[in-house]
Amino acid sequence: MRTISLTTWVALGLAMAGLVALGWLWRRHGQRVVVFLNEVVGELKKCSWPWEPQEKGARRYRELIDSTVVVAISSVLLAAVVTLADFLLVKVVGFLTRLQL
Repeated sequence: MRTISLTTWVALGLAMAGLVALGWLWRRHGQRVVVFLNEVVGELKKCSWPWEPQEKGARRYRELIDSTVVVAISSVLLAAVVTLADFLLVKVVGFLTRLQL
C-alpha cells in the first residue's frame, strides 16, 4: 500500500479550502461578478484596437507600429532632456558650493 506524504495532504487541504472559499464568494457575490464581466465585455466592444483585421502581414499592425515608434522616440527625447537638466543642475550646484563668501 502506498502512503501519501504530509505535503500532499497539505496541498489537497489548501486546494479544498480554496474551492470552498471560491464557492462561498460566488454564492455571496456571483451576481455582481456576472454584471461586472458583462460590462467589461460591453466596454471592450467599444474599444478601438490598434490593428486592422482585414489587412494581411505587417500592414495589419501599421497603427500599432507607428504608435510604438512615437512612444520610443518620445522616451528617448525625454531621457535626453532629463539627462541635460541633471548635468546642468550638477554643474550649477557644484559652482555655487565652491564659492567663498
